[in-house]
Amino acid sequence: MSERTQQKGPDQSPATKSGRRLAAQLAEKKAADARRKRNAWAGGLAGIAVMALLIGGFVWIDRNRSDDKPANQAGATPSASAPAPDAAAPPAPQLPEGADPALGTKPTVTPGTGDLKKLTVTPLIKGTGPAVQKGQNITTNYVGVFYKDGKEFDSSWKAGQPATFPIGVGQVIPGWDQGLVGVNVGSRVQLDIPGELAYGNDEANAGGRPTGPLRFVVDVLAAQ
Repeated sequence: MSERTQQKGPDQSPATKSGRRLAAQLAEKKAADARRKRNAWAGGLAGIAVMALLIGGFVWIDRNRSDDKPANQAGATPSASAPAPDAAAPPAPQLPEGADPALGTKPTVTPGTGDLKKLTVTPLIKGTGPAVQKGQNITTNYVGVFYKDGKEFDSSWKAGQPATFPIGVGQVIPGWDQGLVGVNVGSRVQLDIPGELAYGNDEANAGGRPTGPLRFVVDVLAAQ
């Protein structure tokens, strides 16, 4: 072995040095890439945390606003306990000037007693208007019941509109023609009418109309 070969130390060839520098550069690049990835992950996690805090804050604010609403503004649905208007109730009748307000309410009609032999007119409310004359058109509210049991068979109140007709000229039953002429406008009268002055006593010939003695309570609202 030569002297030059024996004195040679660690490999100091240019190729070896270049390889070490390349390895060092690669290692530094890997380290830099690793640092960038760590920073990117940290930034992403921080962004998610910030978004979570913002969303939580909005939810908390909205919940507080909802809780601060007055109870009567919580919804637009009206209370189920509120009374609803009675759509089936008929309108109040137009009363003559100065008439008793009781004429605005349907009367309660009771049955009669004993045998009814003749037409009987009983004033219940005395009106202050002019007396009804034969041949006039009168406007009335009325309730008709069977005299013996008080069962209602007809009423202008059910229709919610008074009835108008000529009086004293045979357009209504004789008991009305005879019993309402001379009654003052604004009056309420009770007419007890025997069958022969009403629709008769024979059911076979009544054509479905009420037979036998009848009782009417009549309010005279107008006459002209």
